[in-house]
Formats: sequence, C-alpha cells, structure tokens
Amino acid sequence: MRIRGIDVFGRVAGALLGVLCLIGVLPRCANTSAPLGGPRDSLPPYVVRMNPADMTTEFSGRRIFVEFDEYVQLKDLTNEFYVSPKLKRMPTVTIRGRGIQIDIHPDDTLRENTTYSFNFGNSIRDNNEGNTLYGFRYVMSTGKEIDSMAMSGYTVDGYTNDSIPQTMIFFYDAARDSIPLPYDSLLFKGEPDVIGRAEINGIFLAQNLKPIDYKVYAVLDRNNNRTYEPGSDMVGFLDSLVNPANMPSFQVFYDTTRKYLVAQPQILFRLFTDKAFQRQSLRRTERPSQHQMLLVFSAPNPDIRSVTFEGIDSSKVLREYLRPARDSIAFWFNVPSDQLPDTIKGQMTYMRHDSINNLELATVPISGGWKVVETNDQRRERERDEKEREKLIEQGLTPPKIPNPFKYQADAMNPLNPQKNISMTFGYPLSEIDTSRISLVRYGENESMFRVPFSITQDSVAIRRWTISAQWQEGQQYSLEIPEGVFVNIAGEKNDTLRSEFTVMDPSNYGTITIKMKGKTDTSKYVLQLIDQGGKLLNEIRDAVTGTYAFSYISPGTVRVRVVEDLNGNGEWDPGDLVNRRQPERVQIYADDQGGLDRVTRANWEEELEMDMSEMFAPISMESVNRDIEQREMARMKEQLERKAEQERMQQQRSNSRRGNTFNPTDGFGI
Repeated sequence: MRIRGIDVFGRVAGALLGVLCLIGVLPRCANTSAPLGGPRDSLPPYVVRMNPADMTTEFSGRRIFVEFDEYVQLKDLTNEFYVSPKLKRMPTVTIRGRGIQIDIHPDDTLRENTTYSFNFGNSIRDNNEGNTLYGFRYVMSTGKEIDSMAMSGYTVDGYTNDSIPQTMIFFYDAARDSIPLPYDSLLFKGEPDVIGRAEINGIFLAQNLKPIDYKVYAVLDRNNNRTYEPGSDMVGFLDSLVNPANMPSFQVFYDTTRKYLVAQPQILFRLFTDKAFQRQSLRRTERPSQHQMLLVFSAPNPDIRSVTFEGIDSSKVLREYLRPARDSIAFWFNVPSDQLPDTIKGQMTYMRHDSINNLELATVPISGGWKVVETNDQRRERERDEKEREKLIEQGLTPPKIPNPFKYQADAMNPLNPQKNISMTFGYPLSEIDTSRISLVRYGENESMFRVPFSITQDSVAIRRWTISAQWQEGQQYSLEIPEGVFVNIAGEKNDTLRSEFTVMDPSNYGTITIKMKGKTDTSKYVLQLIDQGGKLLNEIRDAVTGTYAFSYISPGTVRVRVVEDLNGNGEWDPGDLVNRRQPERVQIYADDQGGLDRVTRANWEEELEMDMSEMFAPISMESVNRDIEQREMARMKEQLERKAEQERMQQQRSNSRRGNTFNPTDGFGI
C-alpha cells in the first residue's frame, strides 16, 4: 500500500494534516517511495526493478538485485541493515551499477515456509545529494505465501519513561517454549522468528507476522549483534502471549518530517537493565591499612553467616559496605595499633556457588598483611625534612606543623539547607566523640550570640558518616567550632580544630512545592523525587505514604516531580527480572490538568499539588499511552516552533545590525 506524506498523529495540532489508514493487517506498508513533486535534488532514489520481484513466494535463490533510477550509496549499513528472521551470517550487500546486490552467505540455509524481510533502515541514499530512501524493505517467502499480519508498539525506559529509539523487537513462536511460566528463558535459547525495530521515537511497526501466539521481547541492542546480553542490553517483555489476529486495529501515519511510518501502539514495553548472573565467590582479600581488612566478592550482596579474626574480640570488629554495588565489605578493627599483628588471619562462612551454580555453605580462610615499607625515596625525603626541622629549631624558629593524618570531608554548603543539616564523613570509623566540647552559636541582633542545642548521629549503613542537626533558623548566621581532639578514630588519630561560619537559607529566596498525596492504600509506599528538566535528581522523599510533603528551598528555575511506586518498600526504584518475569516498578512524572510536566519555581513562591496514586498509577491502557505520545509530539512541535522563532529572531537582529552599520546619506537631514 502507498501512504502519502502526513505527519505523526494528525490530531496533535492543526499543522499536522493528512489522512489516516485504519488497518488490521499491513503486508507492505513500509515499502513506500517518495511522494512526487518538488525540486529534483530533494527526492530519494526510486526503485525501478527488483529481481526476484518484491513479495516473491517459493524463493529458492541466493541473490537479490534492486535497481534504482539513479546511482546510490550505502551509509552505516552495519547499524541500519538487518534481516528478519536472523540468518547465521549477515548477507553481503554491494553496489552494482545503479542498484544494490544482496548475496545470501553459502553457509546459510533458509528456513522452509518462512517469510524473510531485508530491512535497510536509512542506509540507502542517492549518490549526488545524499537524499535518503527511508525504511526500504525487500520481502520474500520460501513458502507459498507471505506472512502478512502486523503489530505496533512503543518502547520506553522503565525508570525515566522516555522513549527508547532503535529498540529491536523479537517475536518468538510461543509453541517453541518448552519451559512453563513463571520462569522465562526463551530469549536465551534461540533466535526469534520475526524481528522488528523501533524508530527514533520508540514506536515500532512489526510486519510479516503469522496469526499465532507470540512471546515478544524488546531489546536495546547496544553492540548491534542482534542478541540479548544481560547486564549490558536493556530488555522489556510482555506479561502474556499476543496474537496479531486477536489484536484491535490500529492507525498508521507517515511522518513527513522524520520520514518514516508511525503506528498507534497496541502494546507497551517498559525496558530495564537486568542483572547478569554472577557466580558468588570470594574474589580477593586486601589489607589497605593497618585497621582495615577488605573482602571483595564476585557478585553483590554476599550472604555471610559468620566471620572471625584470630586474637581480635568480635565486638571490636566493625563492618561496612564500601560501594553501592555491595560487593566489597570493609572490616574495621577498633583496636590500638600496637596490638594489631602484621598479618591478621581468620575464617569466613558464607554462601557461594559450586561448579554447577548451586549455592552451598562454605568456610574459607582469610588473611591480610600490612606493614609500613619505606622506599629509598621516602626515606631520603623524611631525612631531609627532619634536618630542615632541626635547623629551624636551632635558629629559634618554629618548624612547620607536621600534617595531621586524621582525614574527614564535610558535606555542607553555605548557605546551609536546613533540611539536609551538616554531614561529615571520616577516613576511619570514630571510636570517641566528646560532644560537650563542640560549640554551635547563632548570631543575633546587636552582636548578640546564642548557644544552639544540637545532636550528632551516626548513619546506620555508612558507619563513617555522621550528621550534625539542629533547629536551624532561616536566614540566620551560625558559627560551628570543633576543638582539637573532639573526634578520635580507631587508629588513635585526632582532629585539628575545625571552624566554620555559615548562613542558613532564607526561604524568601527559594520556591516550595507542597504535595498532598493519597496512596492506593494507607500502607502503600512511594518515593517522591524532585528532578530538573534533564532528569537529574535534586531531592527525594522516601517511604512516603498518604499525607502532606514539601520540597523546600528550590532554586528558581524549571523542575518536575517524579513518583516511584515503591512496591517492596525499600526506598528505591527496582528494575525488573526477566527470568522471574517481574516487571520494573512503575514511575510517573506528575502532569497537571493540561498535561504540563514542568513546574516553574520562583523566589518566595509556593505551589500545591494534589496527587491521587490510584489515578497516577492506574492500570496501563493503550489509550493512556497514546495520550502520552500525543503530549510528547505536541512538546516536540512546540520546541521546534520556538527554536525556529528564535532562529528567525536572531536572523532579523543580524539583518537589522547590518542595516544599522550601513551609511545612509539622508540621515540627519529630515529627508
């Protein structure tokens, strides 16, 4: 069928004109040629002959030739060209005169009674002006008929909800799957029966399907090998089988701006990066410092049943995960330095994988050595510094202070956000804190000073991080003084005197977003996130249930509110699990009644949002998906119009500037 140029979703705006095609099956919609008319150098190549003809049945050859009305070139064939279903070896595609020649590899055997499509994407261009022939496909069958059914869908990032371009869609005959649900391994076991690909807007139109049940997957194929690789590629799956013969009809449009067919989605994929299987074992043991033993594992979250160290009381051993991946555990020894041996030995009992990947209980020895070994260069530098210090003392001068090995990092800004307090992370866990010597003072009017009560608390997970909290008064100035020796770490090191003066943020300089939230149930939990237009996380509120919450001290600008449906209540977004067929937790960005996502914040400004989670996280329907797509298209068109208007404005300014710099002999004479 021939679809003339119309823009995506004619309902989006008055500028989007055309007609729509209502279909249930779509045998050849992607084999479209350019509309006639317009300047000659803007037209893409036009197919004048195919041998064998397109849509040939009972195909038995090894070569296909496509001739055009002009000389052509091939661009980015590696990424653009693919065959459905996949062949063992990629066919050879070469330029021959005014055409392209496709040679099927001698090692390949075509399947019986199978429809094949050779998809060139945007790789074919004319040789002179580079005009692209978009979406060209050659279709043939080794059987007596062409599979002619079609399905449409939409692929989005499960976390950001942004569309994902160029996603591969894999259709598997459900009858081939011998492993029943709930476990899913079909994507790992064989090649798909039909392959489709999404366009740059995440919408795909898969053609040449049979009227049978399919298991369907979407894969963001990062290395372009047409194979799913867990941990690297993103993946999405459907919860049920689909048969194109039983799906509702859908509309197809031709986007004249981006030059491809666009279809209203029938199915939706929310993609995520699945965790690749990793065998759990103890990879190595390190002793990076005298008071620390580091155990590095081959997989996250090791199941450790017990750990003991020879000669060290277990109550003096502190444990801390050092990385977000939770595959490295530091054991800190709260023991005087002179009581720690050069080599610490012990044993650990944990769950590890055996040779056939079954978890088993294993007890293994662990050990780590530590000893200061001074190199020749270090010795010479130390001796030189000691001589310099001796000379200064003999001359009655004070030598420079030896650098304090006590390390810390203060995570605080000036002005201070009173919701975040003052956070300090130390190089070693602390063994002593004398809070009575810490002074926190607020400056009042007439140089008056007020001592401020405070608390200092340790993080429950990152044991080296402590937070100083107080009832901060907005817009007021404070002074914090921590004298020498207030903090003592497990190595016996003490801090130097720490002083800091800062001001607490004044809310009149910032914006506030208040959220009145109603959960699906009284116990349903959510994560409320404040993000910028680029998706960067600015602030978040975890474990939110029905109630009122506020994001305060928002710098003037444009932000959005994102909500995670925290089904397992762990305070974070959880991706899906392909094998166990668990979809990723849903994420939505708050939209107002007009569909607007952006909240424009200003100084001394507050906006109140009401959110009903039963509405925001209502069951997904294709109607709601189509509304989201229309909103995206409207936003895209608006951005294009604004960009065009800005370009025209700049061009007008340059034109006015040139006229202003041109001498006019009538200027100043009243003519």
